[in-house]
Amino acid sequence: MNGIEHYKSIFEQHDGMMRTKQLEEENILYRKVQQLIQEGYVEKVRYGYYQWINPDDFSEVSTVKKLFPDAIFCMDTALRHYGYSDRTPGSWHLAVSKDSNKSRFKIDYPFVKPYYMEQSVLELGLITGEMDGHKIRIYDKDRVICDCLRYRNKMDKEIFNKAIQAYVNDPEKNIPRLLEYAENLRVKKIAKDLIGVWL
Repeated sequence: MNGIEHYKSIFEQHDGMMRTKQLEEENILYRKVQQLIQEGYVEKVRYGYYQWINPDDFSEVSTVKKLFPDAIFCMDTALRHYGYSDRTPGSWHLAVSKDSNKSRFKIDYPFVKPYYMEQSVLELGLITGEMDGHKIRIYDKDRVICDCLRYRNKMDKEIFNKAIQAYVNDPEKNIPRLLEYAENLRVKKIAKDLIGVWL
């Protein structure tokens, strides 16, 4: 048992996820990694990334955070988080810099859908939230609605309409802030046209 605890503690020093290079540096050889996988202690998350399995954590949030520490939860994922949508998205919607290496997101698990943002607006409306007991980077409600306006033609119509209605009825909405974001994101006219009628 001591052996397993030893490997577990090494993984914990790396926040539960290690890359091949880190495993080599810690002298955990390929054969040992394969053995840990077979015994159900470790899973291969993607090429070159291995994660210690935490039986108490059934959420993919920690995996997404470790793979994409720079990403911000947005769009459908954020709508679900705020209760603006009752549909669980089939993939994690993440905002990242448009300069990000696109191949990072071509993975089998977990499913992710990147939104490439200009650096100047990437952190607009960024706050710290909590999801499944994990601290996350997420946009505030006003920014999420502005992004829905930006990507409205690519969104499911029903999800879009529900989100707008839920926002309008939310006592925590901040219209001045929404309009400020809308200006920066170049959707101010549509924000006034679409949301103004409800106010």
